[in-house]
Amino acid sequence: MFIEERHQAILQTVREKGKITIGEITAAYGISDESARRDLRLLEQQGYIKRTHGGAILLNQIGVRPPADRNFEEMPVFNTYDRISRKAAGYIREHDVLYLTSGSFGYIILRYLPRNFHYTIVTNSVDVAQKLRAFDQVDVYLAGGKMRQSGSLVDSLATEFIGRMHFDLCFLTGAGLTADFGLSNGTDETAAFQRKVLQNSRKKILLLPGSKIGTDSFIKVCAAAVFDTVITDWECLDEHVRALEDLGVETIVVQESE
Repeated sequence: MFIEERHQAILQTVREKGKITIGEITAAYGISDESARRDLRLLEQQGYIKRTHGGAILLNQIGVRPPADRNFEEMPVFNTYDRISRKAAGYIREHDVLYLTSGSFGYIILRYLPRNFHYTIVTNSVDVAQKLRAFDQVDVYLAGGKMRQSGSLVDSLATEFIGRMHFDLCFLTGAGLTADFGLSNGTDETAAFQRKVLQNSRKKILLLPGSKIGTDSFIKVCAAAVFDTVITDWECLDEHVRALEDLGVETIVVQESE
């Protein structure tokens, strides 16, 4: 089989399954790990895929957004998201005032929030706020504004509300992060809201799976160096970790076994 034919076959597998592993490539085509990784590097350079530590995933289009109506109760919780959320919760201290993202991470982290001391959470997610009603030791503020179908609030009213507050720390997420372009998201409303959160936060923590690091989305939120800490997972490529660390960003890579 010619290299070009192998590349097309690899692409077909990724399009059908959404991902492929180095092991699958070596087993299917009788090549070495290094050759398989070289194939994936070439396909990534051509804009077809996004490499991960163990293989590659399908590269989404720049403008792709999460479903408008997300059912957090029924969504699958991937190990990567779970481990990142657990690590993030360890940063919360007694009497902290923190902003908690309205994304999937904001909902998943609820299972790991401290329950033995008092602190304050500000969120722009109706779903997250509803769950926080069960936390007696947490003061909860919900940003006001026009609610999206997803249950989040990021319009100008919500941004103005957030602008009146200061936070000890914030937990943000996004659609993509690169050392060159920074954090990016799908809409200008979301980007403007997140900029205001960052502007008013002492410690800025980004929660992002490795599959989203090394990719760009539509609207730039801020430079990567704005963040004090990025918490990602074992699927993040070493080269992306090094690029962030070169900017002075503490980059924590959680492991599957943690």
